[in-house]
Amino acid sequence: MRISARPLALALIALVALPLAGCAGKKAKGDLPYVARDVGTLYSAAKERLDKRQYKLAAALFDEVERQHPYSVWARRAQLMGAFSYYLAKDYPKAIESAQRFLAVHPGNRDAPYAYYLIGISYYEQISDVTRDQKITQQALDALGELTRRYPNSRYAADARLKIDLVRDHLAGKEMEVGRFYQKRGQWLAASIRFRNVVENYQTTTHVPEALMRLTESYLALGVPQEAQKSAAVLGVNYPGTDWYARAYKLMQENQDKLHPAPAAK
Repeated sequence: MRISARPLALALIALVALPLAGCAGKKAKGDLPYVARDVGTLYSAAKERLDKRQYKLAAALFDEVERQHPYSVWARRAQLMGAFSYYLAKDYPKAIESAQRFLAVHPGNRDAPYAYYLIGISYYEQISDVTRDQKITQQALDALGELTRRYPNSRYAADARLKIDLVRDHLAGKEMEVGRFYQKRGQWLAASIRFRNVVENYQTTTHVPEALMRLTESYLALGVPQEAQKSAAVLGVNYPGTDWYARAYKLMQENQDKLHPAPAAK
């Protein structure tokens, strides 16, 4: 269901990487993350590992910049570059932790939108299929929503909004999966609650037509044909050409006697 965030994140590395020319005296020639070095040399070593796609080592070296030189300008950039390196290494929990630490220390920094974006896409990349728990999915929605609320005009907001739509569709899919499970077990009330949640809270997702049809089924099974008729009518008005409406219409035609019962004999 996902559109990969990785190409955009890769393209944005230039926005968070400080120029190295004239700042570092020389390139680091060995993997010495625990050896005390001047800040320029240490940052250069981290950037070199990042360029070589040695993402875990790059992240460790960027962390070392922050540890050895916590009050330097480089430390601030190293925090964000470390988060980015963890993201590329697919170590999403550490990417989130690093970006959150950056925001805690530098909440008003000009790179704050990018830190929020890294948090959002790190959650997004961990979304699992609808048969599993969707806690991460909700966290992705919350994080991406935070970015769009705080920085609606940032260069990352448009991509975040796209992903929010996809995440909401995924959450609606989970509700549908649970609702269908209840239907199969004959638990019609529990099923109707799930389908109604999709209709009311995920109105722009692709699952609404099926949810309305499933509501029609559930209400008929619960013995409330008037509610079933309302669901079918909403489906017909908004999605008249779909197979879901055709199925709902057929169901209502088959249950006309429930809507208009014959008068009791005197």
